[in-house]
Amino acid sequence: MTDVLPAQTAETTLRTVVASATHVGGRSENEDAICVAEVPPVGVGEAATEGGHLLAVADGMGGYQRGEVAAKMAIDTLREMFAEDPGADPALLLKQAFRRANEKIYENGLGTGQDAMMGTTLVAVVTHGKYVTIASIGDSRAYLARANRLTQITKDHTIVAEQVARGSMTEQEARESPHRNVLTHALGHRPKVESKLPDIFEITLLPEDRLLLCSDGLYDVVPDDEMLRALTEGAPEDAAQRLVDLAVSRNASDNVSAIVLAALPTREKPAVLETAGTGRTSFLLPAIAAVILILILAAVFFFAL
Repeated sequence: MTDVLPAQTAETTLRTVVASATHVGGRSENEDAICVAEVPPVGVGEAATEGGHLLAVADGMGGYQRGEVAAKMAIDTLREMFAEDPGADPALLLKQAFRRANEKIYENGLGTGQDAMMGTTLVAVVTHGKYVTIASIGDSRAYLARANRLTQITKDHTIVAEQVARGSMTEQEARESPHRNVLTHALGHRPKVESKLPDIFEITLLPEDRLLLCSDGLYDVVPDDEMLRALTEGAPEDAAQRLVDLAVSRNASDNVSAIVLAALPTREKPAVLETAGTGRTSFLLPAIAAVILILILAAVFFFAL
């Protein structure tokens, strides 16, 4: 799935290319859900916002097919809220969407028993031109590839991530821990989302940046260095599929989903006045003025006779 949208900046133009892919991986059903949608410009004239994208990955969990339902509800809620008010502040609207999705999922799971209780992770991105707002709960991740370096933007809401933050476990130990995917926060597990959640991050895209959203089925089996190569080498339109294929080839035990946004630089067409340095435009107006002056003088001399 590929989408292209131009985004104007003051100095350059960033052409954003978005691609997505998902695979059942080692599961019998795919309980991941993804969203790739355009956010239209809002307003008119100089006050108008730039167009962009709404991107999201949800990794559902629960009893038989309940995770699939939870993930779809989270994605549908995001789409609905941004369709209702696309011009709202992205961070505020993302927080509201996460809270509404949590309530819907929790209410839908009531009365089904603890074994069938459902929930989902959710990482979502809103872009307006070069400006990016990211929201996250759970352990689906957002990464930024910049200057040949891969940086995890979001923080995992897992038991092992908290232990790493406290210094009681190394990152390598966390990666190998059998409890690495045990969540401390997710949508649908409690009546209300904690006030500090979702986590919100804001970045500004630079030319050649690539942004990755993915479920744990990808990063659990693909190390960062290989993820960076698959993300940045070759056509950006194919990057999401390359990443998913790589995870599947590594016998991923979970569903695998990836969304990639690439910021590609393009040159603006120069304004007419900027061609003055070529020597053509700079002499055009004086030449016209000289011709008009000669005609006026000739007319005055003719009528004076």
